[in-house]
Amino acid sequence: MASLDSISSTGSANGVKARPGVLSRLVRNKSALIGGSIVLIFVLMAVLAPVLLLADPFKSNFLAIRKPPSELYWFGTDELGRDQVTRLFFGARASLLAGIVSVLIAVAIGLPFGLLAGWYGGWVDIAISRVTEALLACPFLILAIAFAAVLGPSLTNAMIAIGLSAVPIFIRLIRGQVMNVKAEDFVEGARAVGARDLRLMFRHVLPNTLSPIVVQSTLFMAQAIILEAALSFLGLGQQPPAPSWGQMLNVAKNFMEQAPWMSVAPGVCIFLAVLGFNLLGDGLRDALDPKEN
Repeated sequence: MASLDSISSTGSANGVKARPGVLSRLVRNKSALIGGSIVLIFVLMAVLAPVLLLADPFKSNFLAIRKPPSELYWFGTDELGRDQVTRLFFGARASLLAGIVSVLIAVAIGLPFGLLAGWYGGWVDIAISRVTEALLACPFLILAIAFAAVLGPSLTNAMIAIGLSAVPIFIRLIRGQVMNVKAEDFVEGARAVGARDLRLMFRHVLPNTLSPIVVQSTLFMAQAIILEAALSFLGLGQQPPAPSWGQMLNVAKNFMEQAPWMSVAPGVCIFLAVLGFNLLGDGLRDALDPKEN
């Protein structure tokens, strides 16, 4: 954390100078470029779905039930004759939205608790850490399913459930980073000249914990996409007729022999989206590595 600390302690001007170095390392990382390109493709799919596609993702066509891939239907049709391509594009919206919203929820709740635990220590740290450890003792997927079951089946509740399940992960990460940064000399120097706790935490400590938070958030989005698909597969996420990759897999499992193409397309999309975020997260981690600065 030495270089990140020096950026904070020497002012914003030096921070601006450091950005091209991080960006250039990210651009030189082929894996990160591949991951970023994959993520960008899915973002464009989600954003441009209503513009690029003319087919209605909700409208049934009983004359085209379970049609195989063809020039008219690139990935075939489903059990109600709906175009798979159209539903994949709109399903990307549910998956990316679940990833973004769940990360925001996890960071919004985990950041203040992790900051308080790491900064004050003592009974505050003990209380927050014991609750965090109790939640971490429960498998992540089981915890998310429990939250989703209590909240009820819907995409909104699935996003909340995923975000709440990830809160302990971010609390532990932020707590550890804060404990490391607060022991640095520049923090002690700011304290010596009269800076109070709030200024020390938000002006000097928090900026130096952002890099690992960004990396963890990117990596967690891959997990959130898998979990949203799992919850939708179990009937606890996106509800029909709204499209979702997990829900499409749930329906496709009943037609594996008659229409195997129904499961291939959403499965490949989930795989590529998760791969893209993992590659991008690994690239960000390497680019923001203090050893490289």
